Amino acid sequence: MALNEENLTAILYKVNDLRLEHQPISEPNDDEVLLQMEVVGICGTDIHLIHGVFPFTQPIVIGHESAGTVVKVGKNVQNLKPGDRVAVEPGIVCGHCKYCSAGRRNLCETLRYAAAPPTDGSLRQYFVYPANFCLKLPNHVSLEEGALLQPLSIGVHACEKGRIYFGSIVLVLGAGPIGLITLLVAKALGASKVIITDIVESKLSKAKELGADITVLLEMGETDDVTVEKIKATGYRPTVSIDCVGMEATLRTAIRVTQTGGRVVAVGIGKPNLSLPVSDILMREIDLVGIFRCSKEYPTALEMIATGKLDVKPLITHNYKISELLKALDVIRTGEGDPIKVLIHTNSKWQPE
Repeated sequence: MALNEENLTAILYKVNDLRLEHQPISEPNDDEVLLQMEVVGICGTDIHLIHGVFPFTQPIVIGHESAGTVVKVGKNVQNLKPGDRVAVEPGIVCGHCKYCSAGRRNLCETLRYAAAPPTDGSLRQYFVYPANFCLKLPNHVSLEEGALLQPLSIGVHACEKGRIYFGSIVLVLGAGPIGLITLLVAKALGASKVIITDIVESKLSKAKELGADITVLLEMGETDDVTVEKIKATGYRPTVSIDCVGMEATLRTAIRVTQTGGRVVAVGIGKPNLSLPVSDILMREIDLVGIFRCSKEYPTALEMIATGKLDVKPLITHNYKISELLKALDVIRTGEGDPIKVLIHTNSKWQPE
């Protein structure tokens, strides 16, 4: 490789054993591009992987919320050229199985997803990736915004599955990064009221800044009945409830408070088996649907940012160099400074503003 550069890479060897190591810079194949990675967001999934929630049997590179600059292209690549700034779509799909053909690419029979074992992720300085899964960014869209297209696409997918439109009353359970992004998308799609819940006051304050109409502070360990009454006390019954937490209690609450004939979207992933109020689902015809990552929403998410329909920049609370990765992870662990989106800048030339 002619580049006189290092390729510092975040490799997870075993549970809680994350190391920064230099790796060789690979050459792109005919349909691939070599990217100089610029920005990689730390996702809750990365944290779960590090702590052993998701099993893995061999060392794996973490990171899947990412944007970079094209350095070199394979001979068959026509849609990109060196110097282009791109968002990296983490799911590599076949494009022709029955799920891909139906527009449900996240269910592809041969799906490979960055940082989902055994597929390596993007938290490194250089990354070879299929060109067809790199989305060129307009000049006025920043690399930081490009990296946030992945969580934004999840919010778009959740709201699309919820069938949110002008006049919807939306309840979002959980004001973490995905909950806040879902709030932004719901408002952009015309929801007349968005109610959001959490157990942390500072998260609800941020939600209010981002446009939440009503915030509801919950208490850890309170009963379902208490939570339901708090939400009912707002004076609104949601037509759509989106659970971005994944706990049994939050999904039960979503089902109970949603209007008859309404819709509940399960986004957060928790225990594999849950006890739910099935009688509510049946007798009140509540549609309960789940989502898995995102499907084909990257272009929509980019359009929302590019046209100013929503602004993800207020979600970015912390920025670190790749050499400061362990410090960044510690901030997430301790909650110091109320982190929402923590970004890692992998280009060695990046300097904080």
